[in-house]
Amino acid sequence: MLMVIPLYKWLLLCTNLLPSASEPTHASPTPAVVHPLYVSVTEVNHNATDKNLEIGCKIFTDDFEKTLTALYKKNVDLINPKDKAETDKQIAEYVRKRFVVKLDGKEVSLEFVGFERDNDVIWSYFQAPAPLVPKKVEITNSILYELYDKQLNLMHVTVGGVRKSTRLNYPDKEARLEF
Repeated sequence: MLMVIPLYKWLLLCTNLLPSASEPTHASPTPAVVHPLYVSVTEVNHNATDKNLEIGCKIFTDDFEKTLTALYKKNVDLINPKDKAETDKQIAEYVRKRFVVKLDGKEVSLEFVGFERDNDVIWSYFQAPAPLVPKKVEITNSILYELYDKQLNLMHVTVGGVRKSTRLNYPDKEARLEF
């Protein structure tokens, strides 16, 4: 069976094989240490017209399947799920436990909207009522932390047309953005 390496992992592998500017080029060859990239990207948008919070969470399919399989102790196939309702439940439960949003100090209840595959990533979508424009957005994000100690979680939050971004590196879980 031919193993296809996602582009981001291939690029990372190639950059690890090249000497850095600080390394002498005459040094004896040593095996390259490959450090896979473990990242999620979450978009949070306050929709003032609809008075809700719209959330899209992007996780690489292979990492997400591996995490869900370990958690639920059975094979999880996000590309061709055998039971779509069960897969929806697993994704919703997983993300809700690891991605918590507070608007002006009050936790919002995330409603699962669905998920879709986009090339080598899974987008999961959530929404929550948010009638007022928040001044402070607090996020707890530990997505994939149980499996990867090199996990990086990026978050882009838009409120009132202003977009702010932050990142959390394992083991950091909490971020605060003021608008």
